[in-house]
Amino acid sequence: MPNTNPATEIDVAIVGAGPIGLIFANALARRGVTAMLIDRQPRSALASPASDGREIALTRATQQILERLDVWPRIPESERARMRGAKVFDGESLFAMQIAPGGVPDQPLGCLVPNHVIRRAAYSALDDLDETEADGIFWRDGVELERFADDDAGVDITLASGERVRAGLLVAADGRFSATRRAMGIAAHTYQHGQHMLVCRMNHEQAHDQTAWEWFGHGQTLALLPVDTHCSSVVLTLSPSDMEAQLGLSQEAFDADITRRFDHRLGAMTKAEPDAEWHRYPLASVYAERFAGRRQALLGDAAVGMHPVTAHGFNLGVDGLWRLAGLVGDARAAARDIATPTLLSRYQREQRLATGPLFAATMAIVGLYTDDRRRAQWLRKALLRAGDAAWPVRRLIASHLTRAID
Repeated sequence: MPNTNPATEIDVAIVGAGPIGLIFANALARRGVTAMLIDRQPRSALASPASDGREIALTRATQQILERLDVWPRIPESERARMRGAKVFDGESLFAMQIAPGGVPDQPLGCLVPNHVIRRAAYSALDDLDETEADGIFWRDGVELERFADDDAGVDITLASGERVRAGLLVAADGRFSATRRAMGIAAHTYQHGQHMLVCRMNHEQAHDQTAWEWFGHGQTLALLPVDTHCSSVVLTLSPSDMEAQLGLSQEAFDADITRRFDHRLGAMTKAEPDAEWHRYPLASVYAERFAGRRQALLGDAAVGMHPVTAHGFNLGVDGLWRLAGLVGDARAAARDIATPTLLSRYQREQRLATGPLFAATMAIVGLYTDDRRRAQWLRKALLRAGDAAWPVRRLIASHLTRAID
C-alpha cells in the first residue's frame, strides 16, 4: 500500500552529522535556511563523542569561521595547543623542510585541537541556537537515508524509518567512503596507501618547541603534534602486518620502541594514558570527480579526503561548507532557488581551485617521501639541501594555513 503521509519539506538535507555536517547546518540556520541532519548515530553520541585519538590542526581562517558560528568559544583554552611551525624530516638526515608563517611576528602556523572536542563544540553551538534559528534545524538521528530521487525542482528522500522528505538540496557529508556519494553516482579517485596509522599521546623528557614533525623513514612514517610542553600526539604509520606486531608489544616495550623510532631526540617517551585504547586507521586519500550534481553537493571528506601530512583536510572541509552556505544563504535572501546549476557549478569551481593544488602537492610529498628506491632517496636529500627555491610547495602550504577569511 503506497505511503500517503505528506513529505517533510526542508531546504537542505545533510547526510552526516559529523563536525562538517554540524557546522554547515549552523551556518545555514544563521542565514534563514532550513536544514535536516540525517545520521545513523543517536543524538546522545553526537552530543558527547568519545575520543578518537586524533588531533586536528586548525588554520587561522578556520578559527575565524568557528568564531563567527559560536563554535570556537566552546573549545576550552586547555584544549588548544599552539603550533609555531612544522618540519618534514627524511630518514636520519639532519636537514628538514620547514613550514612556518611569514610576515607577522609570532604568528602561529595553526592550533591543534582534539577531534572529539571540535565535534562536541560544534554540536553544542548548533544545539544552543536562538529559538528562531533553532526552529530551522530538523534532527533525524539513529536513522539512515534509504533512497532518493532528484528532479529539476527538488529531491525526494525516503529514510529507513519510512519518513519521506522533500529537499531543495541534498548534501553528502558522510566521510571519505561516503555511501551517499556513491548513491549519487559520483565517482572518486581513491588512493589506498597500503598503511595503517596509529595515534596516541606520549609524554617525553625533553620539551618540544611547539613545532609539528613529519618524519619519513624507511618502512615507516612518524608524526609528532605538540600538545603540551612535555606531551605530544604521536602518529605512527606502518604496514598492516607491522602494525599488528606493534600493537602486540607490552606497554614497556611499546614506550621503548617509540623512543627508539624518534631517535631519542625528545628523551624517554611514555604513553600519556597507559589504560587508553589504541586508535588505528587505514590510510586512504580521496578526490571526487565532481563536487556537485543536480540538486546535490559534496562536503568535507566526501569531496576531498586528504592525507594528514599537510594538515589541511578538516580546514578544506570548513572552507567548503562556508563557501556553500554563503551561496545558498545569498540565494535565499534574494528569494532565488538555492540549488540552481549555476550556483552549484560555482561552488564546484571555487572548491576545486581551493583544493586541487593542495591535494596534488600533498600527494607529491607523500609519493616522494614514501618511495624507498635509491633515486628517490637521493632526490629527497637534494631537495632538503636546496632550501626554499626548491620547495614552492611549502610556501603554498604555509599560506593556506595562515590566511584569514574576508
